Amino acid sequence: MRLGRAITLLGIALSASTGATTGPAFAQARTTCNNPDALGVARTVEVDTTGGPAFGFEQYRAHDFLMLKEIVLTFDDGPSPNTRAVLDALAQQCTKAIFFPVGKHALRHPEILKEVAAAGHTIGGHTWSHANLAYDKSWPKRVARNALPEPSARSRAIEEIEKGFSAIKLAIGEPPAPFFRFPYLKDPKEAMEYVTSRNIAVFSHDLDSFDFRKGSPQDVIKSVLGKLATKGKGIILMHDLHQHTAEAMPQLLSELKAQGFKVVHMRARTPLTTIGEWDEAALAEVKGSRAFSRPTSSVARTIEKAPTVTVGTPTQGQVGPSCWLCLPAFLRLLGMEGP
Repeated sequence: MRLGRAITLLGIALSASTGATTGPAFAQARTTCNNPDALGVARTVEVDTTGGPAFGFEQYRAHDFLMLKEIVLTFDDGPSPNTRAVLDALAQQCTKAIFFPVGKHALRHPEILKEVAAAGHTIGGHTWSHANLAYDKSWPKRVARNALPEPSARSRAIEEIEKGFSAIKLAIGEPPAPFFRFPYLKDPKEAMEYVTSRNIAVFSHDLDSFDFRKGSPQDVIKSVLGKLATKGKGIILMHDLHQHTAEAMPQLLSELKAQGFKVVHMRARTPLTTIGEWDEAALAEVKGSRAFSRPTSSVARTIEKAPTVTVGTPTQGQVGPSCWLCLPAFLRLLGMEGP
């Protein structure tokens, strides 16, 4: 699976070496697809986010731009170690998606989110801590713990939204797209008004995979394909946080191709301009900020592993079993075991 992502990153490197420029996180990387049977990208849609347009018929019915059999792939709640498997599957099929990462997770796994950006996927925002903006009790406990004045619902929403975007910018080193999805799809009026004032597009979905309730890759595949059979098109909500979702992706993408679905990639016309106050707040969350710019793989890497030894099989130079509990297996190996 990692071959596909390696091909994608190689294409980006070759483009750079020939003088081509790669855009920021909201732009699509220019890569060559080496899979003639790939799902691919049927068309790319540029979104003018002026006024905060909203997408996804689950909640918003203003903009229906998808044709029959067209889909938009979206992933929430990352980045996580499972995101890499999702990237591998997308790269194998030469297709693109929108990722809505959580700010905290972006700072926890900046290397992974950089890979998402390098592969040309669109990166939006999903708040700083995955807070339910319509529910007071989901707000940070530090307010009560430190006896701070209780902020208004509006100010709390602003903190979650803006700090999340700033954290993503810090993680990938460039501005994200002005695309946003409310956690739990809860969009209180004041928060919607604020997002609109910032010219940020809001995303719901047309069909939810409910992969967070599923127990296996096959459950995820069945859920998505079953709902597409009914609706015929739409923005698909999934989560790159879950291992079973990541494991489902290769087969799911192949099935989508086989059934004639076409991927539409959504990009923003212009990137989001983050706010200095929240950039500083996100930076303050980073422990040991000097080390933040170095990927973990360059700081700590495996240089030697213990050899794998089969139980009951002597290692080189060993004339007997490695442990007395293994003696029966050793005797069987020598043909010396009694009846």
